[in-house]
Formats: sequence, C-alpha cells, structure tokens
Amino acid sequence: MFAEKPPPTRFFGLDIHKHYLVAIAVDAAGEKVYGPRRLAWPDLEAWRSQTLTPHDALVIEMTTNTWQIYDELLPHVHSITVVHPPHVRMVTEPKVMTDKIAALNLAVLLAKGMLKPIWIPPQDVRERRALLAQRSKMTRLSTQAKNRLHAVLHRHHILPCDGDPFLAEKRSWWLGLPLSAVEKVRILSDLETLAFARQQVANLEACLNQLAAQEPRLTLLVQLPGFGVINALTVLAAIGEISRFPDAKHLVGYAGLGGRVHDSGLTTRTGKITKAGRRELRAAMVEAAQAAANSHPHWKAELARLEPRLGRNKAIVAIARKLLVAVWHVLTLQVADKHAEPLRVARKLMNTVYKFGIANRPAGLSTAAYVRSQLDRLNLARDLHAIPWGSKKKPIPLPPSSQPPPTS
Repeated sequence: MFAEKPPPTRFFGLDIHKHYLVAIAVDAAGEKVYGPRRLAWPDLEAWRSQTLTPHDALVIEMTTNTWQIYDELLPHVHSITVVHPPHVRMVTEPKVMTDKIAALNLAVLLAKGMLKPIWIPPQDVRERRALLAQRSKMTRLSTQAKNRLHAVLHRHHILPCDGDPFLAEKRSWWLGLPLSAVEKVRILSDLETLAFARQQVANLEACLNQLAAQEPRLTLLVQLPGFGVINALTVLAAIGEISRFPDAKHLVGYAGLGGRVHDSGLTTRTGKITKAGRRELRAAMVEAAQAAANSHPHWKAELARLEPRLGRNKAIVAIARKLLVAVWHVLTLQVADKHAEPLRVARKLMNTVYKFGIANRPAGLSTAAYVRSQLDRLNLARDLHAIPWGSKKKPIPLPPSSQPPPTS
C-alpha cells in the first residue's frame, strides 16, 4: 500500500497572461504568505526552483498556454488544479479587477476547497484537438476567400461561370474578368489564399486519416448517421474517455446541449440550451444532426415530428441532443445503434476504409475483409454477402461472417 500524500501547506493562485504571470500564495486559513510576485516567462524556471516545493498546491485558469505551464510545474509541486473561468465568478466578475486580486482570489478558493477542477486531457488528446482546430481554421479561411470572390461577382453584376468557379482551372476566368487593376489584385490574393487553405486542409486531413485508422472507437461512431471520419474524430477528441460520464445526461451537459432550468420555490422555468460546454462538440453534433435528418428514415421522421412545434433550427438541436445520447450508449456499451441499417452501415464503413488510404489500412486486411470484421464487431449484417458500390452499383463481395448464427 502506498502512503497517502500529505495535504499541501501553501496554495498558489497563478494569474496567467501572454507575457507574464502573477503569483500569490495563502496558507490553509486563507492568510497570504507569499507575493504578489510578477514573473516574466523567461524567469519561470528560476522562480520554480527557488520557490515551489512538493508541499505547494497550484491553481490556474484555462487559457492559451495552460497545458504548457501544467506540464512544466506538475512534477515539482503537490498538485495543480485547472479551472474553467466561467466557473470562478469571484475572479471573472469582480467589481474591481487587477492581476493581484485575481491571483489572490484563486489561491483562497483553492485553499478552501471551493474550486471544481476540469479534466486534464492526455497528450494524444491535446494533439488531436490542436490538429482538428487547425483544420477548422483553414476551412474558415477557405470559406472567407470564397465569400469575398462571390461578393466581387455580386458587386459587378457578373454571373458565375459554369460548374464550380473555385476549381484551379477557373483561375484564368477570374483574372480575365473586365475589372479594374486593383480589383484584379484582390481577386488574385483571394485565389491564392483559397489554394493555400485547400492545400493545408488536405495535409491536415491526411494526418487525421492516419490517426483515424488507428482509432478502435471510430467504427462505433461512423455507424451513426451524420458521422464521417472528421466528425467522429472531433467528437472523440472532445469527449476523451467516455467513462468520465456516468450517464448520457452528463455528456449532454458537457456539450452544452441541455436546457436551462430554474426551479426554486413555486417557480419552474426551462429555457434554451446552456451552450456551457465544448463548442466543437456541440457544433459537430449539430452538423451530424443536419445530415441525419436529411438522409436517415428514423431521424427524418423525428424531424417531421418536431419541426411543426419547434421550428427547424430548434428541432435540429433537439436531434443533436438525441444523437449525443446515442453516442454515449454506443461508446459505453460497444454495440450497434438500435436504429442502424446494416446495408447503410456497410457502405459507410467501405467509404471510411477508402478514406484511410492503402498505407493506413489495417495490416493483412482487404477493404472487404475490414468491412466484414467491423460488421461482425457490431453484430450486424451476418446475411449481407455483397455491397452495391459506385455509380453502377456494382456489388463488391464480402467474406462470410465469423459470427455464429442466432439461436432460435
């Protein structure tokens, strides 16, 4: 048996900024015993070695460089608590705000045990989140360039060319428009921005597809309607370990898709969704709900039931919440979705393994063999022998299922 770590004797509040941090410490009674001390980042290592001990507990707010500070200081102190700024109203909404007050308030709240820490994601989850965030930025950059080019056509009453006006071969068409020299310079800038953003997205997606091929939980999400490789990776990176959520309600709250509730005395009110969670998870679920409501019979019927009463936008958000409940169940129980259609799932798995690319495909498995192995894992489509594929729906044969036939 390992001896329990003794409680900390000092509680440090660190108010982190772009170029410096402010540190204040209090004892268990909340009395100030250190600081305030303002530190530039180059001085952090020397301050750490001279000041911090294994008996010090630290608290920091979630910000841009939180994880870097966490990784650097954790081996040298008792513990580090990371808090979400909106959860610390005493710090984020005071009448008088200074760096010293913010750091002191954090230290006192930590000493009194009044702070709720957030989950510390492991390094691989942080890297996936950063990679997906970078792809999202490049996608927005591409969309902004397209919008500016569309605005040029609209401003000068020019009809777009046939087909996709943003293909590389349409570049000469754009530069040949009867516009001023200054306008053409702007068009050229946007065309080059668009080409750059697309290339970056392609590079990032190649890396993401490689990660997806190594992710055993991907199949469990891809089987759900509205989920592709990128959307599934976004949800998995946002959730981390599904065991963190004891039930689906906690996961819905984490995504900010639960409704606001005021229940006090004789007054009970409910309102819009809280949006108090991971924004990328909420956005991914709404995107999946849009696709599911347009393509899957069950979710089409659900949209038809909800839309007359809620309107389309609120109905889509309601479907996103229901889909997230399904996500919790399939990840927790490792089972097929109860609304899964075997042929539809098989076609999605086929498309997914093609996106992986030959280099990332599981060793020793053909595309058909991989699809069959994942269908068997989900206990689906034992009797499916071929998948219609391509524009001509040419059947691609599947190996026989390794699952035993169901007992009568």
